[in-house]
Amino acid sequence: MLITGASSGIGRELAVRAGRAGYAVYAVGRNANALAALAAQVTEEGGMLATQVCDVSNPANAPELIGRALATFGRLDILVNNAGTAAVGPIALQTDAEMLVQFGTHVLGPLALVREALSSLRITQGHVFMLGSGVARVPIGGLGAYPPSKAALRSATSILRRELADLNIAVTYVDPGAVDTPFMKRAGMPGAPESVLVAPEEVARKILLAVETRPRVLNAAPLQTAAVALAELFPAVTDFILERNPELTGATPTRDAIATAAAQPAPTVAAVGVNEHFAENHDAGAPAVLESRTPQAAEAAPPQADDAQFIDNLPLAETRLLEHAREHNVASSEFDDTLSPMLRRMERANFEPAFVRGLLVPESVIDVSEVAMRWAGMPNKHERALTNEVFFALAEAGFLTPRPDGRYLVVRAAD
Repeated sequence: MLITGASSGIGRELAVRAGRAGYAVYAVGRNANALAALAAQVTEEGGMLATQVCDVSNPANAPELIGRALATFGRLDILVNNAGTAAVGPIALQTDAEMLVQFGTHVLGPLALVREALSSLRITQGHVFMLGSGVARVPIGGLGAYPPSKAALRSATSILRRELADLNIAVTYVDPGAVDTPFMKRAGMPGAPESVLVAPEEVARKILLAVETRPRVLNAAPLQTAAVALAELFPAVTDFILERNPELTGATPTRDAIATAAAQPAPTVAAVGVNEHFAENHDAGAPAVLESRTPQAAEAAPPQADDAQFIDNLPLAETRLLEHAREHNVASSEFDDTLSPMLRRMERANFEPAFVRGLLVPESVIDVSEVAMRWAGMPNKHERALTNEVFFALAEAGFLTPRPDGRYLVVRAAD
């Protein structure tokens, strides 16, 4: 079971309970100290847990994360996309960076993890959990882009469920309710009233039970879900109540911040000397239509055949994603080309290229006999020969370096 956001809250409780239930847990978070404490507790209780510090908001991190998890445990049965983040304040005032982190954490990152884990989840007929929120249905102010990103997650989960049904991969959307965790307070908000809070242990318990039942939707706090459904049904009444009682949601009121921002002077439009241009070129009998450009628009070159010039004008986040995509395509192409002569035999033997790709974690050591046992169980001579042929080819292509003890050192990843 791979759990993101395992440093605290629901993710931590789920990791502890999963370890007690006999799962090998791969716990992912951003707080190294908290993950170390979690590992110590699970290990002391007799469980098996590995950790990785990783920022899942960047989808470029997904291939390595899934690769390391598969290299550690050999398979993936359950993926729990639990990590969450919010940036307090009005959505109209949020920076691009704040918006990108929230949509990355709740939408782009989880979808990237599903994509990278798909081959393993198909083999295990696994289960994906997506942690949503009531604000996906009834958005509230003060949480920045958290509500719309959760709404996008809810929509994406429904689509994933239908797309993966033929592969026997279950996809469950979890509405945890208002949970008693430091999440809201860490973001600088008071949080919901204690009387309505749900214990994270209870949500974790219900997620583990849902592994057996594989439901479409898991409402961990049914009464809260019913209240959200009612609020969704009568939006005008909901707006009236929330505008007068913002403390019900635990978010920070945004009206003053919006009013202050709106009172600031508008940015200066630097075109060709707008007033002079208008005075010199305006026909008194023509409609007053003025076409102006911001400095950025005036200086930016339109996309041309020159890719380098075009990339210079992309926003930073888009440029990073484009660079990652190019690197991924180049590396994947080389990896695929290396395996292509053996691909037909690998497919017949159910020796998945995605499994091999997941093993290519730089500086790790690969024992070919052990790998053959992991994918074939009790390998026969043909399966052992195919395994040796695959890793010999990867060594020839420069992905691996042979060691004196007969094993291979991974020198570079496949993506």
